[in-house]
Amino acid sequence: MRGPVTALAAATLLFPLIGAAPSDTRGSQDGLQSAFTSAAARYHVPQSVLLGVSYLQSRWDEHAGAPSVTGGYGPMHLTDARTALAGSPSHHGDGSEDARGDSARKALAPKAKLPKSSEVPARLRTLPKAAELTGLSRERLRTDPAANVAGGAALLAAAQNELGEPLSSDPADWYGAVARFSGADDTATAATYANDVYDVLRTGQERETDAGQLVRLAAQPDLSPDTSQLQRAGLRTLKSRETECPRTVSCEWIPAPYEEFGDGDYGNHDEGDRPTSQDIDYIVIHDTEGAWEGVLTMVQDPAYVSWQYTLRSTDGHIAQHVKAKDVAWHAGNWYVNAKSIGLEHEGFLARPDAWYTEAMYRSSARLVKYLTRKYDIPLDRQHILGHDTVPGPTASTVRGMHTDPGPYWDWRHYFELLGRPIRPSAGPDGPLVTIRPDYATNRPEYTGCVTADRPCADHGSSAVRLYSGPGETYPLIKDIGLGSNPTKGVNDLSSRVSTGQQYAVAGRDGDWTAIWYLGQKAWFKNTKESPTAVNVSGEVVTPKDGLTSVPVYGRAYPESSAYPPDVPPQAVSPLPYTLPAGQRYAVGGKVPGEYFYAVDFDQASHQVVVGKELYYEIQYGHRVAFVRAADVDVVDSRS
Repeated sequence: MRGPVTALAAATLLFPLIGAAPSDTRGSQDGLQSAFTSAAARYHVPQSVLLGVSYLQSRWDEHAGAPSVTGGYGPMHLTDARTALAGSPSHHGDGSEDARGDSARKALAPKAKLPKSSEVPARLRTLPKAAELTGLSRERLRTDPAANVAGGAALLAAAQNELGEPLSSDPADWYGAVARFSGADDTATAATYANDVYDVLRTGQERETDAGQLVRLAAQPDLSPDTSQLQRAGLRTLKSRETECPRTVSCEWIPAPYEEFGDGDYGNHDEGDRPTSQDIDYIVIHDTEGAWEGVLTMVQDPAYVSWQYTLRSTDGHIAQHVKAKDVAWHAGNWYVNAKSIGLEHEGFLARPDAWYTEAMYRSSARLVKYLTRKYDIPLDRQHILGHDTVPGPTASTVRGMHTDPGPYWDWRHYFELLGRPIRPSAGPDGPLVTIRPDYATNRPEYTGCVTADRPCADHGSSAVRLYSGPGETYPLIKDIGLGSNPTKGVNDLSSRVSTGQQYAVAGRDGDWTAIWYLGQKAWFKNTKESPTAVNVSGEVVTPKDGLTSVPVYGRAYPESSAYPPDVPPQAVSPLPYTLPAGQRYAVGGKVPGEYFYAVDFDQASHQVVVGKELYYEIQYGHRVAFVRAADVDVVDSRS
């Protein structure tokens, strides 16, 4: 007889070995693989399904028992958000941003109050249920990887039984249980999650985890799951008709308000007509500095700021708030706002162990691929911007610009998911380098994640540190725009480059490579054994002959003569930097001066002003910048 039973009944009927202690995975090269084998046998779950779910949750990493962004623990990302919140300090962003997004924005979330267990969404409390099913303590499920894997297997088996499905050895029979494991309460998110898991099963995976465990999942290219099982899962249907998302993600419409307050004030975005009125050239990657529910509340506040999409960490679910045609207030630079789409990812810059899930990375990559194809945006780091690479629009704003998503966002993996892996295109003496450290083993020291000047937790990073000479005894490179001495602070971008960023080579000395950076020569360690960059070639700009230096700008605005009488001309004000003669900087593209005039609620007054003055976008320091085309020559980096 087929039919659902309760979770407690499932524990009694299915799991007679609840007292058996899973073996510890530490100290054995095949320990984690064996843990998957044992848990699969104990709870009658196909090992491939267990491995596939775990890969999507954590890529099989253990994170030394630290919780994820949403309170998930271990290889199976078993969630215990209340415990994680109780043990974590509050971390905020790095400033505040006014309604126009032209200065820094408030932290997205105040210090969180510990919720009651009943107030925590089910997707954020799967670990307590796993403890109930297995008889293992919550502490052990959080800290022992083998126990964590067993807990995940028990949850999958319970979901299978609740759906009235047999504990089959065929992975094709587990689609519904995998979808339920996501914790999603809607069919679209659950299906997207399950489809991702089955994509992993079809392609196979092999990697060494953060604990040095080699884990393998053999490919099953012909696997075709029974997707009809989801119809019996009792999940809600999303309202997604108004969204602008690919079919391969789960997406719902939660609009940000466009409302007038009176006294000429309004919020929290501007209506536009992109890409007809002006091109969309950038995607800006943010982290939320707050949890999903609180962030959604804030973007629906007309007195707050806005962005186009928010992505949830547990399962990659997406909420769209602002249409792509409209201009959201998210980047802290009006020029970039007017020409970009903003994506907020649930997470915290200064929590290195509050890791992002593979589900969110994959969902974000699918959305970005969809947007870049639709709006013809290049897939490179000068168009897929971190908020930390958006330039200050004027000299006075440089210090207040944001630093998210920070050094712990895995740009290398992200670009692999985007289908644009970072690869060399020149020989060992290539004239340009693209930064590309190994994320897991690249572990520069950062400070200030919890306490000022105190070291952050040791963790992999996408960033590489810069020095004023070929060695770590030299001072760190200084950013004159910030005005302070450089530090190793997690929010200090003075002397830092990031994966995917491209720079002209200024010299080489043994294991050290110099680049042109912020108008000066900056050095980073780049050994043959552990390279932190790959050699490439491309176009660069350099000052025209006879010029000792040229100004650098944080926005590409038109010349004064381009403005019609009813639009006040905007100042073309340089940043506190220059591009000196003899230096070269990688080119990101050529654009006309452009300004979106939208200073009140009435759309009839909105205008796009386009000038004759042309600019080149360049990778100048950690942030991108602009130079006037009339001031520079563009040359092949190999010349």
